[in-house]
Amino acid sequence: MGGGALLACVPALAIVIDRLLGEPPARWHPVVWMGRWLGWAGRRLAPEADRPAAWSSQRVFWWAACAWCAAAIAVFAVSWLIQRWVLTQPVWLAALALGLFLKPLLSWAMLHDEVLAVEQGLMQSLETGRVQLARLVSRDVNSLTAGEVRESAIESLAENLNDSVVAPLFWFLLLGLPGAALFRFANTADAMWGYPGARGGRDWQWAGKWAARADDVLCWLPARITAGLIGILGGLRGWSQLPDQARRTPSPNSGWPMAAMALTLGVRLRKPDVYTLNSPGRVPEPTDTLCACAIGSRTVLGATLLACGALLAVLA
Repeated sequence: MGGGALLACVPALAIVIDRLLGEPPARWHPVVWMGRWLGWAGRRLAPEADRPAAWSSQRVFWWAACAWCAAAIAVFAVSWLIQRWVLTQPVWLAALALGLFLKPLLSWAMLHDEVLAVEQGLMQSLETGRVQLARLVSRDVNSLTAGEVRESAIESLAENLNDSVVAPLFWFLLLGLPGAALFRFANTADAMWGYPGARGGRDWQWAGKWAARADDVLCWLPARITAGLIGILGGLRGWSQLPDQARRTPSPNSGWPMAAMALTLGVRLRKPDVYTLNSPGRVPEPTDTLCACAIGSRTVLGATLLACGALLAVLA
């Protein structure tokens, strides 16, 4: 196998490592490092929710934007230096090292297993299912019915197919390891800063606005690719409904994979008082969670093969 072919296998190698080894320990996990920095910076940038703001909204926005950009540049630069050094090694070692470095920037095995754990929890009791779901979502789960628990789990699976697999592979394909690392930083920043309102005693209305918009830009095309893969590999027939359903969510991106999954399964997915996707669909049943995980696995396989094929065409 030639050197280009070996390097083209890096996305597949990362997925195999993900399935066999899972997530690295927190002390070695780059996304955990990103999260710690974002938590530290966020406490200094976002004003306290119950006190008059010391800074104007514009000043909060620009300081947070500058902090985001500085950290993003650092993440990109460190990743570029690592990749540059790795590519000076023998090609077999470079491919292995890039696969190992790419793995923490994507995650499918944990997402798949956590969603299945929600269904397994529901088989024991509604409360156990809610507890398992709380590991996946940030919303209040205490009043959800069994059907609503399944809806939330399937939504999380579909949305994170993009955030945790397809988008990192997309940016790795375009910009190598620095691209995947930059996306993972942006996505983590959006999760921690990007939701407006009060959280953790801080007001994120302006402090998280830049992070939210940056993530929207980086996710725009990958989210639509994810929806296409879900539909193609899941046997979606109602393609004409997809754009309208996708626009029903507040996010310009997350609605695409969620709507594709809802239409493919024929189920209703909703967040009460926010949106309903495929409203004529039925309430999800236990088999729907299993089918969603199977479609997710096929989507990951399809995205990985596409990434490897595109790299092979470039590197061969």
